Amino acid sequence: MEMAETDKAAPAATRSPKEQLERQRRRESLELSRKRVVNDLAACQNPRYRTVLEAALAHLDNEIQALS
Repeated sequence: MEMAETDKAAPAATRSPKEQLERQRRRESLELSRKRVVNDLAACQNPRYRTVLEAALAHLDNEIQALS
């Protein structure tokens, strides 16, 4: 959580190359997780698990948006 707040405070131009790389890797990781959740949602038949997946998808979307 603190990392996301720190990233918001520092404009892209002031980030070091290492910070930019870490941010890019974090975003790629979140996007891969999102794809997996979307695929799981498409195959899901259990309503309770679907609820969990929808919450996970919303969380991932928020995290990705915070990195944008």
